[in-house]
Amino acid sequence: GMFGFGQLAGYDYFRHVRVALERRFADAGVKLVTEVVPTPPTSSLRHRARILAKAIQLNAGSEGPIHLIGHSTGGLDVRLVLSPTIDLKSDAERLRWRPRVVSAVSFNGPHYGTPLASYFATVSGTRVLYALSLLTVVSLSVGEPGLAVFSRLLAALGGVEQLFGGDSRLISGATDLILRFADKSGRGEISGFLEKIRTDQGAIVQIMPEAMDLFNATAEDDPTVAYGCVVTAAPAPRAVRFAKRVRSPYAALTAAMYSTLYQFTSQRRKMYPYALPSPEQAAALREGIRGSVDDEINDGIVPTLSQLWGDLIWCGDGDHLDVLGHFHDDGTPTDHVDWMTSGAHFDRQRFSAVMDAVASFQLAAR
Repeated sequence: GMFGFGQLAGYDYFRHVRVALERRFADAGVKLVTEVVPTPPTSSLRHRARILAKAIQLNAGSEGPIHLIGHSTGGLDVRLVLSPTIDLKSDAERLRWRPRVVSAVSFNGPHYGTPLASYFATVSGTRVLYALSLLTVVSLSVGEPGLAVFSRLLAALGGVEQLFGGDSRLISGATDLILRFADKSGRGEISGFLEKIRTDQGAIVQIMPEAMDLFNATAEDDPTVAYGCVVTAAPAPRAVRFAKRVRSPYAALTAAMYSTLYQFTSQRRKMYPYALPSPEQAAALREGIRGSVDDEINDGIVPTLSQLWGDLIWCGDGDHLDVLGHFHDDGTPTDHVDWMTSGAHFDRQRFSAVMDAVASFQLAAR
């Protein structure tokens, strides 16, 4: 997905999902081999889809059903690589595995676009995207001690408000701070990841609601594949009450960033509507998500109604990365790390429910 990765500075981005699904398939007596496909974080969707196609060709073996999962823009990559009406400019040999695909699941996918992309495409928004990616790397890879030190240093440099304002000097200083926490090999990986965001942002324009309108008009689904989605909504930030709930200086910093991201994402595009839920989906949304779901409700990055594509597998309260296992965890041992303070209160029980629903959908599609 956007500003996502496979492994970076020793952190396995999809470990929680991978381990959870492997366990559930094993309990069902079905062998599951998982493969994480890292793609350029903000490159063109078609370029990312070609990388996905090649990775599947090299790692899918010669038999057995294939299940694809994409998070955020990864869900669009999956739709592109499976669509019979899209020309990836890739040779037929690289796509010979497609008849073996039985399910395609998207987590928080921007199927009808996100208004946040329109902001990220501006000069100041591009810097903010870089800053957001920077904070994602920090929150998921440096650990609690590093977060505490980083928070104090960032506050001394001017705080998240200035970072989010796109101050290039502050962003450069914050980058240098992060690299101090990584070992030599980790520094190279982080620098390379951030450089990809700086030099190729084709997907940003492509996930605007206006562009996704054309995407949906041309990328038809494969009728032999079961498509499903995981959908979440995070609470709209309330500044005063929100500030009282934060747990640390870093949480306060990311709460401020979340508040701004949420506001940009809630800016409705009247000419380019999101999905119209079926009666069954509307009932599930009412049951799973606190409060009514309209065009303004979102997960901090993607509007909730934009995430609907295919069968609604699971829906509930959560922010954009909670469903991958990146949430605050008071358990022992604490192996879940929160990327941003959203107030969604996602927990192990909810994560387990998501994984149960996804595994059941995939096993039924076999």
